[in-house]
Amino acid sequence: MSKLSLYGRTYVVFDAKNKDHRRWFADFNKNQTWSSCPVRFVIDNDHGDLVTMIQRNLIQYYVDREFKSVDTR
Repeated sequence: MSKLSLYGRTYVVFDAKNKDHRRWFADFNKNQTWSSCPVRFVIDNDHGDLVTMIQRNLIQYYVDREFKSVDTR
């Protein structure tokens, strides 16, 4: 293992429920760079690319929040 890997950003899976994760992604959208993000997001096994995975998670998060009290039966 390289010494450089000891000082790198921590790897985490994006969690749409985490306010910091949402803020860091908003910063990425604004600046088109991850340079200010203190962590490195990783891709879940079932997704193609990082940005698409995060967008899908955010869509699901906000849809669930908006319609959480609606029963579809």
